[in-house]
Amino acid sequence: MAFPTLVCVHAHPDDESLFTAGISTRYAELGYRVVLVTCTNGQLGLDDEARAGSDPHHDVEVTRSVRAGELQRAAAMIGFSRVVTLGFDDSGMVGWPQNANPNAFMNIDVDATARTLAALLDELHATVVVTYDETGFYGHPDHIMANRVTRRAIDLAATPERLYYPVVPTRVLTEFVDGAKAMGVFLPAWVLDAGLNVPDDLVAATIDVRAYAKRKQAAMATHASQVDNGDLVRMNEELFELLFGTEYYQRAWSRSPASGDETDLFGGI
Repeated sequence: MAFPTLVCVHAHPDDESLFTAGISTRYAELGYRVVLVTCTNGQLGLDDEARAGSDPHHDVEVTRSVRAGELQRAAAMIGFSRVVTLGFDDSGMVGWPQNANPNAFMNIDVDATARTLAALLDELHATVVVTYDETGFYGHPDHIMANRVTRRAIDLAATPERLYYPVVPTRVLTEFVDGAKAMGVFLPAWVLDAGLNVPDDLVAATIDVRAYAKRKQAAMATHASQVDNGDLVRMNEELFELLFGTEYYQRAWSRSPASGDETDLFGGI
């Protein structure tokens, strides 16, 4: 009997390394099929001169190309056997002029894109699907759209059994941020603005991925163009493991009453 399939739906190249690298590596090593769906090409990330997408001199073409290569290399490191890119443009942060781009992910037809994703989930016989919560983890419009599309795709698909969101409990995030600040570590906005006020009782599954922490950090380093995550890449092992050595998941949906998933997203299936 074949092992079930895990599908992670992410917004940009590097999100797979930052948010769910522990579970992708763990389940791949256990023999599960692990597939990544990346919704945008990330062309508004930092370019080769470390210019943000909002900079008028930002090089879109170079950024798109570099990030595509980084994505393929990092995904292979952390267990993904297949990478599917939906090809939409990065929308940028809220208020950027690129928000008006008709091909920006935030402006897509949700139902049409969800039908495409649902067909893929059924083709893969996806069992467990992971994406961001309704806030997009930290409010990025592309993360929020990934939630909307995935939720709709779950409604349409036949094979998924569960949907989870990666979250960080408030107590863990507070301890990490305080420790990082004490050490003078620069933290990117996605950490500082991460799903605020997430209580412990919202967490359904707590996955110990300390065995893969070095692999997670190496995957982050593979996205070398995104230098704003540089301090996370260079962070000492103890502090890195505090935030990235355990992954926490909220169970957002289950086809049937769920139990047994406290330490395993596939538990009880």
